[in-house]
Amino acid sequence: MTQAVQGATVGALIQSGAEQLAQAGVVFGHGTTNAWDEAAWLVLWRLGLPLDSVLEEGVADSVENRTVTPANQALVATLFEERIATRKPAAYLTREAWLQGVPFYVDERAIVPRSFIAELLAGGGIDDWLSDQTRNVLDLCTGNGSLACLAAMAWPEVAVTGADISPDALAVARINVDKHGLQQRVRLIESDGLAACPGPWDLILCNPPYVNAQSMAALPQEYRAEPALALAGGADGMDFVRRLLQDAPTHMSQDAVLVLEIGNERAHFEAAFPQLPVFWLPTSAGEDQVLLVTRAALAHFSA
Repeated sequence: MTQAVQGATVGALIQSGAEQLAQAGVVFGHGTTNAWDEAAWLVLWRLGLPLDSVLEEGVADSVENRTVTPANQALVATLFEERIATRKPAAYLTREAWLQGVPFYVDERAIVPRSFIAELLAGGGIDDWLSDQTRNVLDLCTGNGSLACLAAMAWPEVAVTGADISPDALAVARINVDKHGLQQRVRLIESDGLAACPGPWDLILCNPPYVNAQSMAALPQEYRAEPALALAGGADGMDFVRRLLQDAPTHMSQDAVLVLEIGNERAHFEAAFPQLPVFWLPTSAGEDQVLLVTRAALAHFSA
């Protein structure tokens, strides 16, 4: 049986928690990439401390050296026990996920937000592709609405629509739209693909279900805790993408572009669409996670 996380200071609890997470073999990827970062997240959140607290070993007044009461130590230990026993992503336990420094509510009704498109929105990586007439933006497969909110924050002059097939996910998205005071800027609609999204759209953002069947079968428990609807993309991961690329041109304005995330499925994407000219956009994960394609290219392809 896993030993309880213990320690009399914030730093000691983080160290103990990291050791327990590593020993238990939990899987990361829902906001953190390693045991120490996840332990710091869980400890700071449980103690009500800012997640951006500076942890400086050896500095007397550092948060890391702050004493923790026995009662709070027990609360921290219980949280780690839940993380290890359930294998739920930490974001489902804290009900919070962060993208580009912005907090978003999330629960099991929606996938934990982690799209690399968020980096492009915050860093201006899409701006040069947009025309001066860009006014209507669609975030398709919006999930918890984080990308729709970030798009509205990045471009105050645009109107953003977040669409998803899942009413449950849209209920979570509504929480985030309201949380960030974007009710007048972001509308939410239920739609199966583009069916209820006639447009025309000047920009479509989409982080669709794209995990291929073989990968789905091998997913760790943390990923199985998420709605399969948001992950499973069929045999080669391209089922939703095929329909989207076929339908998109008639829903886009003349100079519009589509920004599409396909994760680790570049090989399957290129096998499915070998003649489609696309631009791969650089992110922190490299240049094969997110692509951009113009309406003109899509119109030629779908014809």
